[in-house]
Amino acid sequence: MDEDTAEPGKSFDQRLREARTRQGLDPVPPTTGQEPPDVSALAVFFRVGVELVSALLVGLAIGWTLDHFLHTRPVFLILFVLLGGVAGIINVWRLVAPPPLPGRKS
Repeated sequence: MDEDTAEPGKSFDQRLREARTRQGLDPVPPTTGQEPPDVSALAVFFRVGVELVSALLVGLAIGWTLDHFLHTRPVFLILFVLLGGVAGIINVWRLVAPPPLPGRKS
């Protein structure tokens, strides 16, 4: 077997962690200097609201503009408000959907 080259001051857990890192079993996490942001429930709530409202407002603006310049009844307004609502719901789904499982196509 290998010689015992352990330093006297290190605990078993420290030596095990170092050995697993050397063998590639526990990869060292990248140090970017930035911690991941803490996503609170309030932040997610506000983002969901902003996503929905902004998508509806963009659809409303596009529909109203097209109806105004083409001198049509509010056909485009209704169409683009519906499309904006669908786009907002898709954006919210992307935000709150669980991540895909490894090995599955997303």
